[in-house]
Amino acid sequence: MKNSFFTAIFLFATLSINAQTADVVPLTGPFSPSWESLNKWECPEWFKDAKFGIWAHWGPQCYPEDGDWYARHMYYEGQGQHNFHVEHYGDPSVYGLKEICRDWKAEHWNPDSLVAFYKSVGARYFMTLANHHDNFDLWNSPFQRWNSVLIGPKKDIVGGWKSACDKVGLPLCVSIHSSHAWTWLEGSQQFDGNLTYEDGFKPNADGTEKWWKGLDPQALYAQNHPHSKGWEKPGNIHSQWAWGNGASLPSESYKKNFQNRVLQLVNDYDPKMIYFDDTVLPFYGCDETIGLNIASHFYNHSAAKNNGQQQVIVTGKVLDDWQKDAIMWDVERGIPDRVQEKYWQTCTCIGQWHYNRSVYERNSYKSGATVVRMLTDIISKNGNLLLSVPVRADGTIDEREVKVLNDIKAWMDINSEAIYGTRVWQIFGEGPVAEDSNPIKAQGFNEGQHYSSRDIRYVQKNGNVYATIMAWPTENTTTLKAFGSLAIDRKVKSVYLLGYGKVDFKQKTDGLHVVLPTTHPNEIAPVLRISLKK
Repeated sequence: MKNSFFTAIFLFATLSINAQTADVVPLTGPFSPSWESLNKWECPEWFKDAKFGIWAHWGPQCYPEDGDWYARHMYYEGQGQHNFHVEHYGDPSVYGLKEICRDWKAEHWNPDSLVAFYKSVGARYFMTLANHHDNFDLWNSPFQRWNSVLIGPKKDIVGGWKSACDKVGLPLCVSIHSSHAWTWLEGSQQFDGNLTYEDGFKPNADGTEKWWKGLDPQALYAQNHPHSKGWEKPGNIHSQWAWGNGASLPSESYKKNFQNRVLQLVNDYDPKMIYFDDTVLPFYGCDETIGLNIASHFYNHSAAKNNGQQQVIVTGKVLDDWQKDAIMWDVERGIPDRVQEKYWQTCTCIGQWHYNRSVYERNSYKSGATVVRMLTDIISKNGNLLLSVPVRADGTIDEREVKVLNDIKAWMDINSEAIYGTRVWQIFGEGPVAEDSNPIKAQGFNEGQHYSSRDIRYVQKNGNVYATIMAWPTENTTTLKAFGSLAIDRKVKSVYLLGYGKVDFKQKTDGLHVVLPTTHPNEIAPVLRISLKK
């Protein structure tokens, strides 16, 4: 009788814990889940004007402070992060991803302070990681009990960022990466990745209870499936990103759970952008329906709040021209070498995506000057820059990151009129980098251009042309070839150096010759406001 009683209790607990909230039904409205319907999407004006956003790519994988893809590589012997893990935490069979999620506390996180600082630097939207490939949700997620409210920080990370954004008037954006956990965590199968809900009720060797009793590890690891082809080589994941080349295909329940989580996030937190770290959309290559359901729901959710006009953005990677009409193209760590007809976004980071202490110790962050020059190049080609600033395990940023941001702020305080609200001009720029070919590699990965004082980028606003010279010339004069006197629609009325005042110029056949002062209003890049004669 006693055994039957406890068996009944166990089964009741199992059913209660694993019982899932009712599915979230995708909204109907102006958009339906098809590419033809989504092609009605238009990029909202707030994004066109904003130009610059900051991203907190921050979650439990920042706890070790050992860089990107930690939760994957910790399970692969021979990888540096596996060696680091064994040295600092022990065998991943005993101390695995689930323990990292538990021990990450975010104890000094102050979202109000950080978001206010980011806005002062010049960000006009803010993005938070909502989950990564580690499958851990950073919000109060009823469809994923492995979340930051129940485990680890015991805080609603997305909710905290949203509250901070609302206080200073920044649009909140979210990034979703968890569609890939299915293949990304396959290495864990050799360690703790095959643990089940029932295993949590088995006592430890010393008779104590497991800390995760009542939780289902498979809800986090998602490894109750056969290996992908070539899973034992960590780099093979790149060739299987679009669910081909031998990737183990996700189950219907896994895909449906993903959809429910994202739709609930949209309904409860009302983000203005969803960034998907996917080729096109989640599960594209094996199942288009999930991504299309989410995108149409998101657009309809926004339209319902804005008199039928959606005001939101979905991003995807490696898009064709047809897909760029339905969602926005995101370029990872790269910049197209020519103007794009449709609005797009670069996502990049001043260091590694997840905080890496060794990057800090080597002082290897992108400089403020590098970020400013990238931003200027990007907006001249019809894009926006989303800049990730790595956050430490405890929720703070380090003093070298603060220095980078303050350098950006010092430039933006003087020159922001040449950034916000601008649009592309007749040409995007001139100089060696503009004339060179630098094609995108895969989803991006072509950044690292070496701009000089010979490189100039153009945008326009309110009838003026803004010319940013990518570095101060060694001489006190510079020539803008785009304004040669033979260009009858480019007759110059006046030239104003932002942060300084009017400067002398002469318009000749070979270009506009501008005299620059010996006193520099900033040390990164001078910006000229050029007024044209009507």
